[in-house]
Formats: sequence, structure tokens, C-alpha cells
Amino acid sequence: MDARSYKDIRAKSGNTYHTFVVPPKDASKATLLFVHGFPSTAHDWRNQVAFFLKAGYGIVAPDLLGHGGSAKPSGLQNYAPSKICADLVDILDQVKAVRAVAIGHDWGSIVTSRLASYYPQRFVAFAFLAGGYYPLLVGFDVGAALAFNKQNFQSELFGYWLFLAEDGAKNVVDAHLESMLSIWYTSDPTLWKTVLAPTGALKAWLQADKKAPLASFVTPEEKARMLNEWRKTGLGTALNWYKVMATGLMSKDDEAVNKEKLALAHPVYFAACTRDYVCLAEPSAKIVQNFCPRATVEMFDTGHWVQLEAPDKLNRSLLAWLEKAVGK
Repeated sequence: MDARSYKDIRAKSGNTYHTFVVPPKDASKATLLFVHGFPSTAHDWRNQVAFFLKAGYGIVAPDLLGHGGSAKPSGLQNYAPSKICADLVDILDQVKAVRAVAIGHDWGSIVTSRLASYYPQRFVAFAFLAGGYYPLLVGFDVGAALAFNKQNFQSELFGYWLFLAEDGAKNVVDAHLESMLSIWYTSDPTLWKTVLAPTGALKAWLQADKKAPLASFVTPEEKARMLNEWRKTGLGTALNWYKVMATGLMSKDDEAVNKEKLALAHPVYFAACTRDYVCLAEPSAKIVQNFCPRATVEMFDTGHWVQLEAPDKLNRSLLAWLEKAVGK
């Protein structure tokens, strides 16, 4: 991604977002807002950015708060989804993006869900990758959710959230960044069943400084780039996204969501990842189909990082959906 296309955009909140911005080639093309997850930056969208720029679409791809070159405030309230969404819409307004499509992955899927909740008129369509649509999280409790998952899916699924939300997690993670990178971007997604899903397992993995085999898309150059970026400031502020969930802030923040309008009338795309053992494909697809009557659901034989593992297939599928949903 061309460094010359990055801008540091100050939102009305006062937070600055390091953002890749290229306008569409003509007014007929939409602008794609790419919303990444943890522990990523806009760079994880590099394959999509190159593809859709050639197709004439506009691109807005920010490093989210706490990540990369964007602001890293310590105050947890900054990371409430309603605040993040207000910042992102402000960025779209500042770059004069008219017709926008939000595309989220991982935590970005939660943010994209709230963009649909709070600003439906600002977008013409929504896409979710790996993590699906989250209609409402009022009353969400991590402990109760883990127990529910264990009973219904024979796995807690996101037991690692509890550790990453701990006050001392930053010190453990920052002391073992290579171990952290290897399990997040492993070539063996089944490891997530035993390292991420169960409570306490990730902390033990990191403290033992274990290493998982890396996915082929993590070249030696990419590995060095990520570790260099992480070592500059550590991942501490990025962990605030987990604290939002664990402290109940997400639940409280979602009280502003209109409970009468949880169904999305917009065109929706969902890329379900059949070898993702945290964001399960089938249950996520069912939620999308139940709440999004104009949904297109595609199953990908990948782990969590579909945009990096199967970029060509995903890009072609997204393009076909976009041309049908919002026009060529």
C-alpha cells in the first residue's frame, strides 16, 4: 500500500486515525471502508486494496484506535463502538466519500454491525468477514457466554478474552510478541481449539514462549514488519478492545441501539470461514440469514484470515456481490 496515500485524519473526538485514502475513479463507484480487527492494521487489507483500486472503487482503510499509526488513548470509553463509529463516519465525511460500503473483519465486524445500527443512511451495503453480524449485545457477559458456548459448541470459543482483558496482560503479551504473532497467524488453525478457546490456555502458551508454524502469507518480510511495528509501542492499547467486552462497556454502549430495527434492509455479504474455530461459520451464518433478508453468504475453506489466505477468491466474490448489490 502506497505510503503516499496515507493521511492522519483528526476526528471530532480529537482522536487521529492513520488512514489509507484513495477516491473512486468516478462518481458511479462506491467507496469501500475497510475495518480491521485485532491485532491488525489497514495493511491486512493490502490484497483487497490493490484489487479494488484497479476496479475503480474508492478506498478508506484506517488503522483503528489503539493500533498501528493511529491514536492510542488509554481511556477505555474511547473504544466504545458508538464512539469508534462516530469517528469513522466523520472520516468518511472529511474525505467526501458519498456512497460507502463498510467491510469488517474480526472486531471490525462488530464495528461494522454498529455502523449499520447507528448510521444506516450513510451506507449502501455491509460486508462481514469471519465474524458475522452482531445484532445486539445488551446484557452480554463474558463468563455466561463462555458457559453457553461450552454447553452448545463443546468449546468456550473465546476464553482468551478473559486473559487479554486483564490489567497484566500487556506485560505478558509484549514480552512474547513473536509467540503471540505465531499463534494469531498460524498455518494450523486447529491450534485455536486448544490455545485460544479454553480459558487460561493463551496465557500459558505465551509464558512458555511457544511458537506455532506460521501461515504462508506471513513471509519473513511480513513477520519482521509486524514485529517491528508491535515493538514500537507494544499491544497494550489494542487490548482495550477486549476490555470493552469484559467490563460490560459493550453491553452498556449497546443500550443506544434501536431494538426495533435490528434487521438490516441493506444488501449484506458474509464470508464464513469453515476452519475458524473461534468465529464459527455455521452459527454466524444463521444469525446473518435471520437478520439480513438480503444476505449473500459464501463459505470459504480457510481459517480466520480469509482476506490473507484466499485473497483472489474473496476479491472475486466480493466484486460480484458489489456489482449486483450497488451497481457496476
